[in-house]
Amino acid sequence: MQADVSPEENRSEGEPWSVDQAGLRREYNELLPLRTRMVRELERHVEGAVAPLSSSPRVKGRVKSFKSYSKKYIRYVKDGVSPSQIHDVIGIRVICPFMEDLATAEKLLREKFRVVDAEWKGKSHTLREFGYESVHLLIAIPQDIGEDQGDARCQTAEIQLRTIMQDAWAEVEHELIYKAEFTPFDTPLKRKLAALNASLSLADIIFQEIRSYQRDLHGELGKRRDSFFRKIEDSTDAILFTELGRLVQDDRLSSPESAPPVVESIDELLLEALSAHNKNQFSEAVAIYTRILEMKPVDAVRSLIYKHRGMAYFARSHYEEAIADFCQSLELDPKSYKAAYYQGIVYSVLGRYPQAVDAFNKSLAINSYQPYCLYRRGQAYYHLGDYPQALGDCEAALALEPFETAGKFKRLVLDALKM
Repeated sequence: MQADVSPEENRSEGEPWSVDQAGLRREYNELLPLRTRMVRELERHVEGAVAPLSSSPRVKGRVKSFKSYSKKYIRYVKDGVSPSQIHDVIGIRVICPFMEDLATAEKLLREKFRVVDAEWKGKSHTLREFGYESVHLLIAIPQDIGEDQGDARCQTAEIQLRTIMQDAWAEVEHELIYKAEFTPFDTPLKRKLAALNASLSLADIIFQEIRSYQRDLHGELGKRRDSFFRKIEDSTDAILFTELGRLVQDDRLSSPESAPPVVESIDELLLEALSAHNKNQFSEAVAIYTRILEMKPVDAVRSLIYKHRGMAYFARSHYEEAIADFCQSLELDPKSYKAAYYQGIVYSVLGRYPQAVDAFNKSLAINSYQPYCLYRRGQAYYHLGDYPQALGDCEAALALEPFETAGKFKRLVLDALKM
């Protein structure tokens, strides 16, 4: 489309630039349905590209409004730039919860689309500056979308990557400064805007730190659970299936004991304790768990720490201490079905099967959907000679989750019932 603009050499000093606004709007409206359909299709492609992210980024698209388009069109023409260089008529925004997701999302998008250009807005800001931050990727619109939607006169689209906080700031900045054509010159007002931007940036950093801490914590918890359940299997299943008698527990440490590290918060102490626990440094783990308890946290936290310390005692074969800690955990949190389950495990290891059954009953009363608790209670019934009850628990466990050891146990019970 040719713009109705006076050539540079024919323009008098101070003469305003002229653009056929009516023709520009007519062309815009004609192309709007095609571009809108293209946005919807591109949204779908982008959602598919970032789907591997567990944080489930939000994807939303738009066609540039006529007001914004015409303003940029006029500016380009005035500056001697072809309007065909307006590359962001179609825009997609990908909003991620965490800062770490931005780099992953960018990588996934680069794998899916051909990136023509990239810009990291706000990257050059100094510590004293505030402003818009975002990753902008200019992509070539995939050929299949262009062919399906027709000639929308758009060969590229802009994908913006932001965190939720960055998006919030961009919206505020757009309304207060860009859209209102307002630049704050008053120092107190500039400070307020800078403080707002700094607060949102700090929120992003804190959210990321919490996310990283949770990932580290879950990793350590996973290792500790694996270690705990391996000992359970060694202490119960081996007896049941090999009839070798009670296993002799090894209380040796993998590394010398050392004083607990000096850290400040309960969160940091818990992570240190779990790390020591997973390294088989059980004495150190117990010491750190004890330090946390001495800080007198709220009941919910104390219940959790008693449960962890009980698991560490169990790993050291300090069974009475483990039982006491699981009892404390359950007393502080009557809904802690895992504490009752672990209590039943320790009673089973000690051969105190009536008490084990009581503990498993308590756990199942709180949460009935526990295939492994049913399986362990069935083992206790088996040792008590109550084979019908053992078979019932085993079948109930298999109905919830068909795992191999329960199937093996069922064959053992059936053999016993034939006797």
